[in-house]
Amino acid sequence: MPKLTINGREVEVAPGTSVLQACEQLGIEIPRFCFHDRLSVAGSCRMCLVEVEKMPKPMASCALPCGEGMVVHTDTPAVTQERQGVMEMLLLNHPLDCPVCDQGGECDLQDLAFAYGRDRCRSKETRRRVTNKELGPLIATNMTRCIHCTRCVRFMEEIAGSPELGGMGRGEKMEIMPCHEGPLYAEMSGNLVDVCPVGALTSKPYAFRARPWELTKTDSIDVMDAVGCAIRVDSRGGEVMRIVPRLNEDVNEVWLNDKSRFACDGLKVNRLDQPYLREEGRLRPASWNEALALIAKHVRDLPPERIAALAGDDADCESLFALKSLMAKMDSPHLDCRQDGALYDGSVRAGYIMNSGIAGIEQADAILLIGTNPRHEGTLVNTRILKRWRAGGCPVGVIGQPVPLGYPYRHVGYSPLAMRDLMEGRSEFTAFLKRAKNPLLILGAGALARPDGAAIQLLARECAEHFGMIRPDWNGFNVLQSAASRVGGLDLGFVPGTYGMATNQIIEAAEAGRVEVLFLLGADEIDMQRLGQAFVIYQGHHGDKGAARADVILPGAAYTEKEATYVNTEGRAQRTRRAVFPPGQARDDWAVLVALSQALGKALPYETIEAVREKMAVGRPWFAQIGKRLEAKVEAFGQPGTLSLEPFDQTIDNFYMTDPISRASPTMAKCTREILPLITGEEGE
Repeated sequence: MPKLTINGREVEVAPGTSVLQACEQLGIEIPRFCFHDRLSVAGSCRMCLVEVEKMPKPMASCALPCGEGMVVHTDTPAVTQERQGVMEMLLLNHPLDCPVCDQGGECDLQDLAFAYGRDRCRSKETRRRVTNKELGPLIATNMTRCIHCTRCVRFMEEIAGSPELGGMGRGEKMEIMPCHEGPLYAEMSGNLVDVCPVGALTSKPYAFRARPWELTKTDSIDVMDAVGCAIRVDSRGGEVMRIVPRLNEDVNEVWLNDKSRFACDGLKVNRLDQPYLREEGRLRPASWNEALALIAKHVRDLPPERIAALAGDDADCESLFALKSLMAKMDSPHLDCRQDGALYDGSVRAGYIMNSGIAGIEQADAILLIGTNPRHEGTLVNTRILKRWRAGGCPVGVIGQPVPLGYPYRHVGYSPLAMRDLMEGRSEFTAFLKRAKNPLLILGAGALARPDGAAIQLLARECAEHFGMIRPDWNGFNVLQSAASRVGGLDLGFVPGTYGMATNQIIEAAEAGRVEVLFLLGADEIDMQRLGQAFVIYQGHHGDKGAARADVILPGAAYTEKEATYVNTEGRAQRTRRAVFPPGQARDDWAVLVALSQALGKALPYETIEAVREKMAVGRPWFAQIGKRLEAKVEAFGQPGTLSLEPFDQTIDNFYMTDPISRASPTMAKCTREILPLITGEEGE
């Protein structure tokens, strides 16, 4: 542990710590442009110069390791003059367009120019001009502003796993440009807006829409997948203007995928803002009392076995609990939260969550992916795997379709039987798993949605036990869910009761006329053409597939418009916060269900959301400890059955459109047209 002195203060740091990081430990601010604590060190901007005694010249503190007895000065007149000189050089070619730059108010160059800039420029040379580059529908470029910090180049290679940017030329003639024609196709490219310290790379959908000081900032949680990334919702008036990531070391660090970041423009398109009733094949606006009365008319005298409910992928836990309670009041056991038709064992919590946690991936020394494409199903999980692979000593094996993941891997097999080959030593990847101290397995939700899903779950558990993945000090059995509501629904028991029907059985019964009333809580991913003559009640926030089939529509609130609980794929309960109010007559989903229960004469005993949450937490302590990941008790799970020889298939065909919000988003529509063909290798329409 080297000890050094900085500005007369002694500090002890870990080996390998840079002088810049040591200064931060003491609360000493060092200006920088090229340095980013999540990226490799470039040492190119020279803004972080410091003086070190016994060294003949100023040193870049970001690239200088701390040494024993080192004496550093960061605030001498000479250091200040050197930083002013660097700033003057950086501003030689920078355009004077701050008033029209989208980075204004959030620009590192602006802030540091205020602290270290001169009041005039001594250069008489013509300013450099650089041609803008076309990076697709998400990133706007103004490359004349670029200061060659190379953060974008390093991010695309080290974090996104897609080295699509590079520097061409030398010195003043250097340009940052894409390595191929067409848009960037990495699902993490939107983070370039955050890592760029100037206005060279900005958000194209957000261009010229607002200034940062005009926005109301609300901390919340993303629900576009099951990762549960920490986000900040920036709004103005009643409109969500943009979504940016928040720091959460345990989940998403400081990153966010493109769908979660840019699909927010779908929140104001195709919204349901009042109840609707279908009469003579057409929907007409109605009042809440009229809509609830019509539902009561159809449901009140109906036998329980003819009533069913399905929950969608972005339903919050409060509404799931309220709907389950209402179904129990009506004595109907026919309910399910698994739109994909999965029938795996949900009785043991350890059997359907990521037991190691997302951050726990960094402790693994061998990783086996089974029936999953984490790049699309959980982008930030894939980023963690890439981070672990780059650290070295962690081979990755894949059972399923070979797809580009951003890191090299060994293809173990296509079907579930490849797990048996691993356990019986007929695969070369067996040696890596046996040698590993902390082997880790990630089972995709798509693998569990197959007809043999329960048998696959059992076989995966046996595989994990065979290779020592499940121990008192380590649980490497993980399920990567792809729906934000899935873990919460399973936790709350939103699954068929005794003699109850699951998703596929409910659809078949509706088609055959055995289910006469079907309640869809934001369920849009089922085959609506197979619902026959069933009376369909749809509660949701967008006029998507479910609303198009519904006989009664009850408008709900989107995730940015309500305070609601979601449980992510690692079993961590988190809450969204209301950034704006829902449009028109739309209401919180749990409140709509309480009102419906009263209209049905089956009143639920909840008057406040706190009362709902109190009941939810009974026997489920994680609902009372928001933000914490509690370890699940390891018990036997899975069911014996016949395994299919069919290979695992991909469950997400279009990463950019997986839910009602992203399907309504104009930006995601552009990504589908321009970027998706590059990912799939198909020609666009």
